[in-house]
Amino acid sequence: MQLTEIRISLCSEPANRLKAFCSLIFDDSLVIRDVKLIEGNSGLFVAMPSRKICDHCPRCREKNHLRARFCNQCGCRLDDQRYLHFQSGNGRPRLKLHADIAHPIHAAGRLDLEGRVLQAYQQELARSRQPGYVRPRLEEIDSVYVTAPMDDEADHHTPSEISPAVAIS
Repeated sequence: MQLTEIRISLCSEPANRLKAFCSLIFDDSLVIRDVKLIEGNSGLFVAMPSRKICDHCPRCREKNHLRARFCNQCGCRLDDQRYLHFQSGNGRPRLKLHADIAHPIHAAGRLDLEGRVLQAYQQELARSRQPGYVRPRLEEIDSVYVTAPMDDEADHHTPSEISPAVAIS
């Protein structure tokens, strides 16, 4: 799959560590939303979309976030130290409270993706300094589906064409 488009929405507060939200479009057919561009201690980095890691209540087996003190279902008190089982092992131990939903498989893929997103961010930053700049809305990527016949009687849905925000060459 090839990255065909990157859409950047700059955050309104430049003093904030969160600089922008991104949507990555692959082969004009797959979108990954909620990619964040964050100012870290050693510069900008791309944070992939993630979800909170959960475990199960020992009494009712309901899912609860690792920092929850009580079960959302039965109200049972949960072990305050259970999150310590979810530490990442690269270097010093660090609590792992979130897991990526989508992410590059290897370091070379991450570097390539990060470089392209940072380049698109710089372009959007330059555009934002122009008079009349309007911050793009990432929600506009939502596709409108049209019905087209696929086989004899089956319906097949195809997304309408999406106008590019940042073309990838």
